[in-house]
Amino acid sequence: MSTSQAAHRALVVDDERPLAQLVAGYLEREGFEVDLAFDGHTGITLARDRDPDVVVLDLGLPEVDGIEVCRQIRTFSDCYVVMLTARADEVDVLVGLKVGADDYMTKPFSPRELVARIGVLQRRPRRAAGEPGGQTAWWTFGALRIDPVGREVRVEDEPVALTRTEFDILSALAAHPQRAFTRRALIGEVWGHEWIGDEHLVDVHLLHVRRKLGDSAAEQKYVRTVRGVGYRMGTGR
Repeated sequence: MSTSQAAHRALVVDDERPLAQLVAGYLEREGFEVDLAFDGHTGITLARDRDPDVVVLDLGLPEVDGIEVCRQIRTFSDCYVVMLTARADEVDVLVGLKVGADDYMTKPFSPRELVARIGVLQRRPRRAAGEPGGQTAWWTFGALRIDPVGREVRVEDEPVALTRTEFDILSALAAHPQRAFTRRALIGEVWGHEWIGDEHLVDVHLLHVRRKLGDSAAEQKYVRTVRGVGYRMGTGR
């Protein structure tokens, strides 16, 4: 498939060639232009040269493993990374997510499910490649912009002063805009799952966040209440 025909570019890095080619076929049918790499060194080089939108990355690569490949890719790219692992080892998964993977799947897996997950990832806010400095990851929701690295928030390009906790709650929602969070889930994201206290503390913080963003419980442009569940990120409109 030529570059002009492809809406998006993907890179599949896996030393199991038949699996890599199978995944590539599914992605091509979804309109991706796909590059293949069968080792970590080639994967890093292609990620730098081809600037893919998404990388499907095997954890168990020989020599340079998937963890190190992901770590290096994150130094120059903010593409989506889905890790594949033959081991359902929680430590491996946590390390993969910590170095910058967006999602993971355990082998054997359904290629259709993989493609579906990639579709979900693409709906998440993500900075455009080549933004100044290569480090600023602005997430945009209408007039609201959030920089999770620099911990900066702007509305209509005006800075908004949030407390550390307010920022962390807003960032947790913004990082997963399709997810409806319960209060307990937000507490786990911000305070940790061992935290014990009144879960309605979340409501108080989000009340302050809405006020500072110029949002309201009636408009819910940025922080939406999901009745009977909790909260989710709004689109800004």
